[in-house]
Amino acid sequence: MKVATQPADVLIRGLQRGFAGGLAYAAFLSFCVNILLLTVPMFMLQVQDRVIVSRSYDTLTMLLVIAVGALALYGTIEFIRSLTFQAMASILARRLNLPALQAAVSTSLEKGSGQATQAIRDLNELRYFIASSAIATPLEAMWSPIFLAVLFAFHWIYGLVGLASLLILLLLGVVSDMLTRRALKEANEEGVASINEISATLRHAETIEAMGMLPALSSRWRAKQIAMLEHLDLGTRRGKFIAAITRASRMTMQLSIYATGAVLIIRHEVSAGTLMAASILLGRLLAPFDSMITDWRQWVLAAAAWKRVRELLQSQSSQRQSVPTPATQGDLVIDRLVYAPKGGEQTVIKGVSFTLEPGEVLGLVGPSGAGKSTLARLIVGVLKPNVGGVYLDGHNTYLWERGSFGDMVGYLPQSVSLLDGTIAENIARMRKPDPHAILEAARIAGVHELIGRLPLGYDTNVADSDFKLSGGQRQRIGLARALYGMPRLVVLDEPNANLDTEGEQSLIRAINAARESGAIVILIAHRPSVMQIVDKILVLREGRVAQFGPRSAISGMITPAGVVELEPSKPVPAREVSA
Repeated sequence: MKVATQPADVLIRGLQRGFAGGLAYAAFLSFCVNILLLTVPMFMLQVQDRVIVSRSYDTLTMLLVIAVGALALYGTIEFIRSLTFQAMASILARRLNLPALQAAVSTSLEKGSGQATQAIRDLNELRYFIASSAIATPLEAMWSPIFLAVLFAFHWIYGLVGLASLLILLLLGVVSDMLTRRALKEANEEGVASINEISATLRHAETIEAMGMLPALSSRWRAKQIAMLEHLDLGTRRGKFIAAITRASRMTMQLSIYATGAVLIIRHEVSAGTLMAASILLGRLLAPFDSMITDWRQWVLAAAAWKRVRELLQSQSSQRQSVPTPATQGDLVIDRLVYAPKGGEQTVIKGVSFTLEPGEVLGLVGPSGAGKSTLARLIVGVLKPNVGGVYLDGHNTYLWERGSFGDMVGYLPQSVSLLDGTIAENIARMRKPDPHAILEAARIAGVHELIGRLPLGYDTNVADSDFKLSGGQRQRIGLARALYGMPRLVVLDEPNANLDTEGEQSLIRAINAARESGAIVILIAHRPSVMQIVDKILVLREGRVAQFGPRSAISGMITPAGVVELEPSKPVPAREVSA
């Protein structure tokens, strides 16, 4: 089937080809711009050598008309070139926004690192860089030999002065790169790491404040900031030093071209008009190289941002189907499932297999660290299995197009995260709210009356600073979100962790309602009271199925910790464990 996004290498190559085409067009426009920039020095040369000598107003008028027309054309082409860079920046952002965000979310799930915000910052930085004047500087420098050729045409000594000046600036540019690149790169990397760390830390502000962790965290962050600032200051000082030398050198070069012109005029080897023209031409010749030294930091930061985005895209291994799958109702088959985190040495899920039919409720139990939550993530397609697969009515849940799969599944993780928006939007999963479906999900979850007592009811914003939802309220709203739209597969990871007795009774009623609608429900819980409503129990130990079968047939008993104590003398037959 067609996949949702292009492979990273194909996407990157396509962007690079498009970018190269845009640069080639911009380079042609830059050639036109540089040719038209000859207007001013040539006008001054002709006025000095022809108009003043001949005292002809007609000649002056014609020269002025031609010069104004050329400058008007210059302004038009310069505007078109700026629009070209703006279009290139827009295309880059449009084509990379979604793939980069998807790759960042996938990487965050696999590695537990929050790269989504950094990916967006990097894309914005690239967009601003491409749309800025800094990217045009090398294209102008590429056509600078035009001005050098005109200087040689005036006189070969003019040309030598221009060539020597150009070589000096190129040398200063190389020195600037050698002195600043590493320091600026390290400062940028440390700054990115510091921002990511402080962003992740601030999500736990309540714990930090309550347990007095702020001084210790501040010291850690300050140490990293100091290290970043030291590298940044070092690179900035070196860059400013080279920039100061460059400015002084440019002024010295201007004096040199004036002195050279004066000598040549005294010797009657050139006309007086070449003096001013040569000075302007030298300025145009050196301007791009001077700007590159000044803008070098922007180039370093943009290169680092592009490297991070490219590596992020290339690290994205997720390939989802893009063709929506219609609503279905069938068995859930877990077939020889094996999962080990990337870069990890330990296999978390080891050959798990079982089958559930519509309307069945499975209780998933086991000691802490057995892999229950990991198995839940594999079932709902959050993680990609290394071996085997999870199939709902024959469709692979990992490859399933996420929009249509979202209509089929309800998931309540251990840590309930409500997004910034109203309660109605959260229950509706941030889609266009369906009032009837929202009310139905809230009533099934037993949270309708609770929401009605909130300041604005369903329109209450969960990020409102005037009040704060309790853990139990968030969990029950999360349950309503999981039940929104009557999904066919519902996975609940410790849904009663923060619930009181009333909330637990509402949970039991919600599970029964889902069962009656024909949904498959998988329930991870430690409280024995909730386990009384399940049809089957699967005991997971060290990533393996220790026991699986009807609740009444499971040997042993559920302890208060939610762990089944097995009787080795009465193992469950293998036919009940395998799919």
